Order: sequence, then structure tokens, then C-alpha cells
Amino acid sequence: MPYLEHQPKILIAGAGIGGLSAALALHASGFTNIEIFEASSTLTTLGVGINVQPSAVLILRNLGLLEALDKTGIRTQELNFYNRLGDSILSEKRGVQAGYDVPQFSIHRGEFQMLLLSAVKERLGQDVLHLNHALTGFTQTESTITAQFSQRRDGAPASASTVSGDILIAADGINSTARRLLYPDEGPPKFSGRMLWRGCIERAPYLTGASMVWAGHADQKFIAYPISQRSADKGKSLVNWIAELRIRGKDDADLTPPKTDWTKAVDKSVFEGPFETWTCGGLQMKDLIDSTKKVYEFPMSDRDPVQNWSFGRLTLLGDAAHAMYPIGSNGASQAIIDAETLAKYLSPLLSSSSATFSIPDALKAYELERLPPTAKIVMANRANGPDHVLQLAEERAPEGFDDVYDVIPREELEEIGRVYKKVAGFEMESVNVKARETAGECERLGLRSPQEWV
Repeated sequence: MPYLEHQPKILIAGAGIGGLSAALALHASGFTNIEIFEASSTLTTLGVGINVQPSAVLILRNLGLLEALDKTGIRTQELNFYNRLGDSILSEKRGVQAGYDVPQFSIHRGEFQMLLLSAVKERLGQDVLHLNHALTGFTQTESTITAQFSQRRDGAPASASTVSGDILIAADGINSTARRLLYPDEGPPKFSGRMLWRGCIERAPYLTGASMVWAGHADQKFIAYPISQRSADKGKSLVNWIAELRIRGKDDADLTPPKTDWTKAVDKSVFEGPFETWTCGGLQMKDLIDSTKKVYEFPMSDRDPVQNWSFGRLTLLGDAAHAMYPIGSNGASQAIIDAETLAKYLSPLLSSSSATFSIPDALKAYELERLPPTAKIVMANRANGPDHVLQLAEERAPEGFDDVYDVIPREELEEIGRVYKKVAGFEMESVNVKARETAGECERLGLRSPQEWV
């Protein structure tokens, strides 16, 4: 197929971080005919905190979003690991403090999503997003792909609609309809046996005011980190916290996740007892839990890597392609890297120098670059990823220790982090080389942060 003499029409199913990042990356590469379809009838700042690694922040910097990120999230300064007794296992600098040329951010997921959406609307138009459009199916020919959607109606049967285009990007999450149609025998996500309870509370800053606390072990863990620059500007800290417990045995053959509704608050008595005496990094876990008005429940689940993401004019992106445990702060980052990679392989279609490169070729090239590393991350996260240092300390010194190096030699401790950074693609040297090579990219493209966020 010769290069495209017209702007291809790109359909994106899903207005989460992956779908919106894909729209921004494609726009920066010269694509302007993009439509986004979201199953939800409204988009709000619901959600909890996430982390965005320097490898992904670099992409966002090059898309002109660094100023807005600085106004919204926290530049993470350090990550501290503790055992369940509060003994320090490891403390390491993060982001710019560690020597990266770009920061790591801790940020509220909902605010991050709205930030991305604001940029999408400024650059692609206010009508780019179609709410209340749940993907139900697709058909394709050699020259087009047609997406089928369902729209809910209050008090009436859902209505159906179709939209045709040149490319369909399925960024429709861990319960992706596109993936279910491509892999009908796969079934639901695989439950880890562990449940996450999450909340946010504004309080006095702790440690550096930009510190992450990771405590416990594989079957009982507590995580906390600040996520709001607006709170920091007031001398406060909006702390996102996560309590994690195993609720199903390791040998249980049932991997089906329990039914939960992450939009409904749950009773704290379900989980808070085991954390009653925990104190780590200057934080009292019981105090965080008790002071939080609403707590939400999330089963920790993922999916097995699949053999292919791209089928003709359709491809998967983000959690639809590689849902992973929230270990190593990587889910959102990998979706953003997907978006940049996809745009890289599609952009030659707008150039006459790409006379024999087709849309299916481009989507397959994207898959070939991104599927292998994300499959490795999925499996690394199942083995606890960088959190493995917590499990080693628990297994070797369950009653605590005075000096962690008596329990885990320094080289072994540091190697766990080095290996994971390499697997996940945020080794400092490679990120910094790319940061210097792409310096000034957003200025060259005339991209800037959405004005309502700065």
C-alpha cells in the first residue's frame, strides 16, 4: 500500500491515560483526524495516586506537558523500603535527585487524566471525545475498519452505533472488549489473591515532603506517597496510601477476581486490624486509615501476556495489551511508552518516503517493539519486582534487624533495583541520553501545557 495521501481517520477506544497519551503522541507526529470513544458517561477526577517514571515523563515533557505536571503532581525525591517493624531496608533517591535529567512524578490519577484530556481538546478540538460509547465489536476490510458502540439510555434500551476509520486503537483497559473478542477463551483477569484498599488524606508533610514509603512483605504491605503540588503550596501533603493484604491462599486454584466496585467506599474494619501497630518513615498507618473519610477496594489482578496485539487495522494499547500488577510504579508509564512507540511507527505513513509501508505493517512493528518488554514486566511484577527486597527481609529476619546488610548483602540489595529498572526501561543512562537528544522537542513542535492547568 502506498503512503497515505489523506489524513487517516484514527479511532481510539478508551479515554484513560493510554488512550489520551496516544492521541497526543499521534497529534505531535502530524495526525489530526482522531476521535476518542469512552464508555463512561462522564469523566471526573475520581481515582487515587499513581507514579510516572522518568522514561514516561520524558515523553510527556516532549509533548509540552512538564509545566502542567509540575503544577499538579509531586516531583518524587526518594523511595524508602521498611520491614513491617519499621526497620529501614533501603533508601534510594528518585528522579532528578537520583541524577535523571527529568523527574519522576507522584500524581492523582484523576487529575492526570483531566490534564491529558485538556491538552487533547486544546490540540484536537473540543469535540474529539465521545462519551457514553462502549466498544462492543469491530469489523474490517483491506481498506477500512468499523467500530461498533453501545450507548446507554436512562430508562430505555441501549442504542447501537458504528464509526468507520482507518485505524482502531483499543485502549479500553484490563477488561478490554477488543481483547476479549480477539481472545475469546482467555476469561477474566487473573487475581493475585491480594486486595488493595486505597485512600487519600491531607496532613502535615513527612520526611522530605516528596518521599515514598514502602513497608511490609508480599502478603501484607503498606505504601504511602504525596501526590499534590497544590497541597504542597499550602504547606500540606495530600498523601495517597495503599493497604494490601492476601485474602486468598497462594495455592488456591481460583484466580477469578472477587467482584468489587471501585467507585463505592468500603468499611475500614475489613482490613485495618493487621496494620494497627505499624509505624514506618514517620507515618502511623492506623492514623492514616482512621483519618481518611473514604476508602476504595481494588483486587490486584493482571493478565497473561498474549502472542499478538495487532490484527490488521486494530491494535491494543496500555492495560488492554499488558495489564500488570501495580508493582514497580509502572502501569501508566508503560501505556505512555506504548503511545510514543505507536506514533513513531505510524508517522511514516504521512511521508512520501514510505511508499510500501502499510497500516498493518506499522501496527505490527509497534507490537514487535513493545510486546516483548511489557511481557517481561508482567512476569517480573508477579515475582514482586523491586518489592522483592521486602520479601527477602521478611524471610531472612522476620523479627527485625539492626543492620540490613547483615540480612541482605549490599550488592544483592542494590542489584534487585538495577535489574528491575533495566527490565522496565528506565535505566538512568538511557533515559538521560534520550532526554538530551530530544531537548527542545516541544518548542520545535509548538506544544505547550494546557493553559487551565498552569
